[in-house]
Amino acid sequence: MNPEARKRLVFALDESDMEKAAAWVDLLKDRVGMFKIGKEAFTSLGPRIVESVIRKGGGVFLDLKFHDIPNTAAGAARAAVKLGASIFNVHALGGKEMMKSAADAALQEAERISVRPPLVLAVTVLTSLGDEEVRSMGFDYPASELAVRLAVLARESGLSGVVASAREIDSIRKACGRDFVILTPGIRWGEAVKSDDQKRVLGPAEAIRSGADFLVVGRPISRAKDPAAAADAVCREIETALSGNKN
Repeated sequence: MNPEARKRLVFALDESDMEKAAAWVDLLKDRVGMFKIGKEAFTSLGPRIVESVIRKGGGVFLDLKFHDIPNTAAGAARAAVKLGASIFNVHALGGKEMMKSAADAALQEAERISVRPPLVLAVTVLTSLGDEEVRSMGFDYPASELAVRLAVLARESGLSGVVASAREIDSIRKACGRDFVILTPGIRWGEAVKSDDQKRVLGPAEAIRSGADFLVVGRPISRAKDPAAAADAVCREIETALSGNKN
């Protein structure tokens, strides 16, 4: 399997039990490039879950979506760097000053402790939200347009990239350039998950062909009869899509 394909797959470690979380890491650490630690796992297990994943040789995407005043977001960014996160995110709706403060703080902290700076991404529009929900929040344009506007704001704030639906990738690429990182959740295919709260979704190969840099996959792997085989299948799709993109 192409190592580049595995590097692009992020497994959503949505687990509140440390032993079960550790078992997932042991099973998948050689099959995925990184583990996403979100609010459920971090609230339940705290920083030790991040430390455990890193100790076992896994990379960490710390998905806590910091959204606060600039000073607080900067403090959280420094803490994420000290924890060893390879990627962490803030919420773009926190505004330009907040995003810039977080990005600057992350870079300064990485330099201070002599580590590689993490990618700092901005969440645009949650993949569980559709146009109706976005309009109900007072926006006069659809989710796809809001996502692009927030991506441009993130780029102007000095962030590495965004977390965005695969359906917005092309528009974000045109607005923000090829070097702007796009991490895509809401990856679904076939009958992997019959009942789901995700709305703006694509399959793995489609998302990579569209230009996604990283794919976050959780339930389609964790709920599979053979999770390791499911992860390998996603990587094969990514590999095929990458080969096609090079032609």
